[in-house]
Parts: sequence; C-alpha cells; structure tokens
Amino acid sequence: QVQLVESGGGLVQAGGSLRLSCAASGRTFSSYAMGWFRQAPGKEREFVARISQSSMTSYSDFVKGRFTISRDNAKNTVYLQMNSLKPEDTAVYYCALGVRSDGTFDYRGQGTQVTVSS
Repeated sequence: QVQLVESGGGLVQAGGSLRLSCAASGRTFSSYAMGWFRQAPGKEREFVARISQSSMTSYSDFVKGRFTISRDNAKNTVYLQMNSLKPEDTAVYYCALGVRSDGTFDYRGQGTQVTVSS
C-alpha cells in the first residue's frame, strides 16, 4: 500500500521561505519519478515540479528560479524548497509518485496547506 505523507506547510509572509517534505512508503522509492502539484481554491490542480529517478528536474514557469525539488533515496523522501514566496503561491501542495512527463501520476498524498500573506 502506497503512502505519501507531506509536511512543512504553514503560514508565511510574502518573500519568505518554506520547505515541504514528503515521506513515501509502499514502493521502491528510487525507482519512481516524484513530483509536486498544487491546487488553490476554485482553481484546477497544476504541476509545480518533477524529479526523475536520476534526479533530473523540471519546473513550471511560475516557480522556476524560486522553488527547488530534491530527493533523498536513503530516506524515501522528496523535498520542495520554496523561496521568494508570493501570495499567488497559496494552495494545497501535494506530492505524487510515479509522475510522468505528461503530468499524470500513479499516487498522491493528502496535501499540506501553504498560505502566503501579503
């Protein structure tokens, strides 16, 4: 059974930073591409970042240069370092396992709330 548990969300002022973590279990973590998505109230879910099994990364244009995705295969954990946060980054952030280049994925977690105040 796959479990993805996100943590690290919270309330931060604009310009601040947060680091999200996602602990995975139930699959051989190193064999899967991982990613982060987000969904704001009233909006569709959108892709944020992806990291491949070999740690190649890709980002959406609206976070490029501000967010960094990384993984620690020894800890079965994927991270999202978020800097220079903006109010429009406010959303529930989900991690996902088995993220493909088309943005589909096999599993996702329950999410963690990120709120950026102006």
